Amino acid sequence: MFYLEKIAYNSITTFFKLIGRIPRQGAIRLSNVLGRILFVADKKHRMIAIDNLTRAFGREKNQAEITIIARSVFNNLARVLFEIGWSLNLDRKDFHKHFIIEGLSNYKKSYEKNKGVLGLTAHMGNWELLPIIEAMIGYPLNIIYRPLDLSFLDRFFIMLRSRFGAKTTPKTNSMFKIFKSLKQGEIIAVLMDQNVDWYEGVFVDFFGHRACTNKGMALLALKTQAPVVPVFLVREGKGFKAEFGPEVPLIKTGDMTKDIEANTRQYNKIIEEFIQRYPDQWFWVHQRWKTKPFSRWPRTY
Repeated sequence: MFYLEKIAYNSITTFFKLIGRIPRQGAIRLSNVLGRILFVADKKHRMIAIDNLTRAFGREKNQAEITIIARSVFNNLARVLFEIGWSLNLDRKDFHKHFIIEGLSNYKKSYEKNKGVLGLTAHMGNWELLPIIEAMIGYPLNIIYRPLDLSFLDRFFIMLRSRFGAKTTPKTNSMFKIFKSLKQGEIIAVLMDQNVDWYEGVFVDFFGHRACTNKGMALLALKTQAPVVPVFLVREGKGFKAEFGPEVPLIKTGDMTKDIEANTRQYNKIIEEFIQRYPDQWFWVHQRWKTKPFSRWPRTY
């Protein structure tokens, strides 16, 4: 089994390195072709994307506009694959040629509080390239992630995320490790934009609809007083832009339940506002509103 896993890991790594050799413009054209194919062939995720976009923008965009965005979403997701391969062949000295950083002062100001930083982020642009930004600015990064079911793919993405010095921590039973990391002055990156089961989250507004959202970041912020700083990586022009937003004010009234909801609502609002700026670069193929709010069973007599 180990031998087969090693073969699979080496094969997937070689595959990404090979497609990473394709010139950028050629890779963009190929990803657009692949995206169009996937949009037509993958009915399930096409309908999820269109339904989500309709839920979010149905009052301001017509169906034709929503379909155009959905097509772009598939093109951009295909680009993620080619960009991962491209990044595997990228040298540190060339980072500045392809990546620009805005709002870094927001990050530095929060980091100087010596409580670590909670990095609020989402599946925007190419989120897998965020470790490059941390390598550029020189702060210790710890990425909280959900392990993949296929061990060789999980191993590949751990390598991808940690090759410039970042740490990776599996999401399950990670609270103690996160507390320790924050005390050591690390930045904890948390993707906050995916649906969770009812026992993992709280229901707060997202594009005008209640979405079950992970309550872990709010709980960490309340327990540790670590500052929460938004950071998103999007494609802009011929490269990428990382944008650090202002620190999110912590709401702390003493009512833990209400405070978790209020802070989580703030985080969702920040993600929503950023998605509105780059609607075609978010992961619309995910069932963000899958978990439904609890309702009582009807009474019977």
